[in-house]
Amino acid sequence: MLSEVLLVSAPGKVILHGEHAVVHGKVALAVSLNLRTFLQLEPHSNGKVGLHLPNIGVKRVWDVARLQLLDASFLGQGDITAPTPEQVEKLKEVACFPEDCAVTERLAVLTFLYLYLSICQKQRALPSLDIVVWSELPTGAGLGSSAAYSVCLAAALLTACEEIPNPLKDGDDVSRWTEQGLELINKWAFQGERVIHGNPSGVDNAVSTWGGALRYQQGKISPLKRPPALQILLTNTKVPRSTRALVAGVRARLVQFPEIVAPVLTSIDAISLECERVLGEMAAAPAPEQYLVLEELIDMNQHHLNALGVGHASLDQLCRVTMARGLHSKLTGAGGGGCGITLLKPGLERPEVEATKQALASCGFDCWETSVGGPGVSVHSAASLDGRVRQALGGL
Repeated sequence: MLSEVLLVSAPGKVILHGEHAVVHGKVALAVSLNLRTFLQLEPHSNGKVGLHLPNIGVKRVWDVARLQLLDASFLGQGDITAPTPEQVEKLKEVACFPEDCAVTERLAVLTFLYLYLSICQKQRALPSLDIVVWSELPTGAGLGSSAAYSVCLAAALLTACEEIPNPLKDGDDVSRWTEQGLELINKWAFQGERVIHGNPSGVDNAVSTWGGALRYQQGKISPLKRPPALQILLTNTKVPRSTRALVAGVRARLVQFPEIVAPVLTSIDAISLECERVLGEMAAAPAPEQYLVLEELIDMNQHHLNALGVGHASLDQLCRVTMARGLHSKLTGAGGGGCGITLLKPGLERPEVEATKQALASCGFDCWETSVGGPGVSVHSAASLDGRVRQALGGL
């Protein structure tokens, strides 16, 4: 068991193209979002294991001795297997939730207990440690916040238990694990996602683990080679929506109007493929005209998504506000509200970007200026994290 403090971060994700079409066998492109989740793991010897999630007001502590007495055989012998309903029910008994416990808290705590007990049970004794997780990602917005949480937990616990080596060397500000280490992190993070979502696609945890951009089609995930880091505005309309209802609505529209909707889905697939081609070109030799193509693809896809019935007045407002300033936007994720992305071309004047952010904020939206396509899960030195993150993680 490692004795030093670990600081880990993992990105969220956005869908560039392919929302809803992916459900019907078409290609989707997912990219890492450089709004990150940060985790601090601090080993100690006080016989306690603590979990602190300041974003959602969770602070829980368990006696290691009590956890040690559990018959953890129900979790298997450190094998990476899908959590069963019976296992989850047993974990609920361990968690001792109060009756008024929020769903978000329940799922976050269950995921932690599942990964902690499963990964650490190979140790001679369960380790005493404190974990604090803080995120820049809003929850429930379709930005992969639960996957980033699971990836951070898996990476930190596997490293602390020396299942994978800590890649951070003296003098490094940030480092990443080997491909073999990332594979193991991703496999465990996927099981954490199963605790939360039941039957996830695996895209969110894969993007959070490897970063960059991934192509997803019919269960097959493959990375794009050296995708460019694109600057974007990410806007949360804060309009709640049901992904399940929106997916069902598209399916119903396809059944009712097959000759109209099927070509729309095929066209969205072509947009994803064209975007993949352009991103490949940009990795080799970026040029201004490629941004013009990306903007056209964004506009066409947004119109197609409206035709599928997953638009919303708030998203129309987002597109109008940005288009008035010559910027191009589309929804990302399920639609029906939720989030949208706006491409920022190189060379945009700073006042123009700030004015756009202010205009979106005046609509009641939350807006972040960030990037997509950046690195996946990483381990940091304390000195490399900015003051805001250090304060959130306990004033390091």
